Amino acid sequence: MGTHTDMDSLPVPVTRAGREGLAAILDDPGKAVLAFDFDGTLAPIVPDPEQARAHPDAVPALAALAPKVASVAVVTGRPAEVAVRHGGFAGVPGLEHLVVLGHYGAERWDAVSGEVSAPAPHPGVAAVRAELPGLLERSGAGEGAWIEEKGGFAVAVHTRRAADPQAAFEALREPLTGLATRHGLIVEPGRLVLELRPPGMDKGVALTRYVRETGASAVLYAGDDLGDLPAYAAVDGLRSEGTPGLLVCSGSDEVTELSRRADLVVDGPAGVVRLLSALTAQLG
Repeated sequence: MGTHTDMDSLPVPVTRAGREGLAAILDDPGKAVLAFDFDGTLAPIVPDPEQARAHPDAVPALAALAPKVASVAVVTGRPAEVAVRHGGFAGVPGLEHLVVLGHYGAERWDAVSGEVSAPAPHPGVAAVRAELPGLLERSGAGEGAWIEEKGGFAVAVHTRRAADPQAAFEALREPLTGLATRHGLIVEPGRLVLELRPPGMDKGVALTRYVRETGASAVLYAGDDLGDLPAYAAVDGLRSEGTPGLLVCSGSDEVTELSRRADLVVDGPAGVVRLLSALTAQLG
């Protein structure tokens, strides 16, 4: 979706709103915010999230583009510090003003200071974490599932390693939703992962707040998973208020809902890198 004639040319968004968003970014890049999810967008999806690393060309591409725009941000469900480490974002020339909004915006890392700022964790997260092993053990569907800690701000249950990952995912949705509800949390489904976290923490809230903070006149958001839908909705909201935006899907057959809503679909993290390089070339 979206066409291009060579590796360096900019693909054309398939929607009018997307074409207007891209044009606004190109017309006044110094007032544009470019925001990216991490896993599946800047980093290839791998069975163990601890082994996830940015695509080898992603950081150089971001560093080449960042000085030409108002701001580049990474918006992720991961702890900010983990995203910075796995992304290799610290101390990179060109990324001196990068911002990483971790835990769906509950945490913020600024390259300028190299420090993370965050509120106190929700008490329900610790309560849920204490009960999860027993719940997974009692549930036959829990075999092969494993728990990912998210710095006290959220906890995720992955089923990608289960014998039947999709069946385990579906079977665990209801018990995990019940557990989350008892402790004042919500369940956010993703690609073979169910994340339990406080309500009101999502990428849409984080992105809208950041765009307004920077006074951006245009925004690009790129993501690959269901957790990116709130950010898509935020861009739709900003567009309705007069701020042009471009929605990019880091193509995946696993999450068709995102690709259907995107203005432009690229071929995974490698496609995102090509898009970044094409933008940089276009901006001169």
